[in-house]
Amino acid sequence: MPFIRKLQRRKLSGGGTSRKTPANPPSHTDSSGPVSGESLSARLNWMKQELKDSSDIIYREFTISSGQRCALVYVRGMIAQETTQQFIVRSLQRESAQLEEKDIYQFLFEDKALSVSQAEVIDEMNQAVQAVLNAGALLLIDGDKRMLTFSISAYPTRGIDEAPNESVIRGSREAFIEDLEKNLTMLRRRIKSKHFKTPSINKGRETRTSVVLAYVENVCKPELLEEIKRRLSHIDMDGVLGSAYLEETIEDNPYSPFPQIQYTERPDVVSAALLEGRIAILVDGTPIVLLVPVTLPMLLQSAEDYYQRYIAANWIRWIRYFFVLASLTLPSIYIAVTTFHPEMIPAQLLITVAASREIVPFPALWEAFAMELAFEALREASIRIPKSIGQAVSIIGALIIGTAAVQAGIVSAAMVIIVSLTGIASFIIPHFDLGLALRLLRFPIMILASMFGLYGVTCGMILIYIHLVNLRSFGVPYLSPIAPLVTEDLGDTFLRAPWWKMNKRPVQLTNNQVRQTDDPRAWVKEKGDLE
Repeated sequence: MPFIRKLQRRKLSGGGTSRKTPANPPSHTDSSGPVSGESLSARLNWMKQELKDSSDIIYREFTISSGQRCALVYVRGMIAQETTQQFIVRSLQRESAQLEEKDIYQFLFEDKALSVSQAEVIDEMNQAVQAVLNAGALLLIDGDKRMLTFSISAYPTRGIDEAPNESVIRGSREAFIEDLEKNLTMLRRRIKSKHFKTPSINKGRETRTSVVLAYVENVCKPELLEEIKRRLSHIDMDGVLGSAYLEETIEDNPYSPFPQIQYTERPDVVSAALLEGRIAILVDGTPIVLLVPVTLPMLLQSAEDYYQRYIAANWIRWIRYFFVLASLTLPSIYIAVTTFHPEMIPAQLLITVAASREIVPFPALWEAFAMELAFEALREASIRIPKSIGQAVSIIGALIIGTAAVQAGIVSAAMVIIVSLTGIASFIIPHFDLGLALRLLRFPIMILASMFGLYGVTCGMILIYIHLVNLRSFGVPYLSPIAPLVTEDLGDTFLRAPWWKMNKRPVQLTNNQVRQTDDPRAWVKEKGDLE
């Protein structure tokens, strides 16, 4: 930086080659940058040097009626330019005529010369540069080293719409968007409590992405909050462009196929999790919010379970648990039974299955592998291609390929049915990453089934269970409250108890377990006026 400092001294001295010290030399501090004095020209030159080759940075210089030179620095397209022109520039030019011997910042704040409420005074140049890059307007005044930053960001954002991946029938239709402030507003509108806290940190050396930890102070465990802050403090990367960047660096076991952090795009799901004692991690620029800690039963719950009547919700939850098990083991059981245990199949069905497999030249394992890979390819293709033709390709592809494969004798009709049922079962899983983990584990279990029959399937399930028992999510057992068994938390696991029975929060998540104190159904015991 010696050359820049020399150039700044020359500009301050009038552009000559003399090394004469100017009358008002700028002060230099390591924390604020090379220039932090009162000269407007020096500060603007330093900022232009720091932000050079940035065509979207606007430097607007103007003079107010008191004779002082001012400059406004901002990023084009990221602030409300009409607000800047009307409430900052024109207000300064109009109201500054009243400025005599009064301090200009006292005049701006105490006399309310400006109509912009969100303003902050700074005096360090590095803070000034960061304020401009954070979609703020920076006001510099000649003769005063203090600067004003105005929060008047107005960059284009997507409107609030329905959650595309977590749709419900009776619940809220709102979903998070890429704007962090609007996401926090949706949470604050649901949790109107002084205990709702949202501290913010920046991650990414180049992106300086805002990351917010949202929690309810009197419900959340302090040690959980400190652990999350400790893990986030170790992140030092060049950019954080999404919540997945943080997820992979703070989870307990990154080599496990099972997700140890839940993500969602629904504000009501996040609000319910915060009231249980969990912590949400919001990242600017993404609609996906992370929730920690999480357990396997939580990943098998849907927002719809809590909006329907508990009888219907319990029936749907039982179906979901059954098909989750089917999505993992159905092809393996078919391979094991047809290869090692045909006596388990009824005689008439066995004759039908044997007749369909008579012309198939491949063993059951290769037959299942081929159909599963084809189904995975169709599923991925339906996601990547345009939505207008994606559904047609997936349906037509499945029908044509399945029918043609059976007629050509490549696979049996029974295998097509098994793979189709397995695919449908995997779509029932509410959490996509959990469904993907089960899809991946399906293949090694199929190999064990082809080698050892049902004994291999059982061994594979035991190995998965041992892994799940040893898995943790921020210190919480992954199979809680099943293993270890916590009987008071079973009311929202295999069954969903009615709301008037769920008086306590989960034991593993919070120290404040009292959710409701009075019996909401106490009115039943009293004789009403309508009787």
